Amino acid sequence: AWKCQNKLSLFGTETLTNSNAQLSLLIMQVKCLTAELGQWHKKTLEITPLTEDVLITLGKEEFQKLRQDLEMVLTTLQSKNEKLKEDLEREQQWLNEQEQIMESLNLLHGELKNQVGTCSESRILNELKTKIISIKKFKEKILITLGKFLEDHFPLPHGNIKKKRKNIQESTAQLITLNEILEILINRMFDVPHDPYVKINDCFWPPYIELILRNGIALRHPEDPTQIRLEAFHQ
Repeated sequence: AWKCQNKLSLFGTETLTNSNAQLSLLIMQVKCLTAELGQWHKKTLEITPLTEDVLITLGKEEFQKLRQDLEMVLTTLQSKNEKLKEDLEREQQWLNEQEQIMESLNLLHGELKNQVGTCSESRILNELKTKIISIKKFKEKILITLGKFLEDHFPLPHGNIKKKRKNIQESTAQLITLNEILEILINRMFDVPHDPYVKINDCFWPPYIELILRNGIALRHPEDPTQIRLEAFHQ
């Protein structure tokens, strides 16, 4: 029996090396059958004395049956392993296809996003340019209309009109038109917003200064009455 058990252990070790779980299960079955064989052998010895040849024959038959059972179990497990491998390969192939589709979609999304962003920026810039051009044209139209209105209704005394001078601080006895005074105040307001006040000099005709102050178009400096500024209508 000891020799048979050694043969069975060697046989199990040689044939079941593919899976640790399968090997453990089969070894446990071998141990159970070996213990059962030992009990049977003891009982047989108590009842009927058996020769070594008989025991070897019986052992061979039992182990042959056990071998067939183990081969059947191994075949079943191998078949299950093959099926699992096929399922794994199929799932892996499906995963690879999904990853490729996702990568393609990400690239397409990036391209569309860039196109949308570029189109949106270009459209916004074109709209802003159109609005700026429209505003500039409207501004020029308003200034021309205002200048014509002021020239017709607020002329200088005795027709004394002079072209605008760049340096209004320069002392001169020649008067400038109301339109020029307003233009100076407007330019000062937007060119130097932190100090929009303009010094009154001899070029400014006093009646026009009083006119724009009384009508709220201009304001005097709170500490220096010789300086005026345009009312901040744009705020």
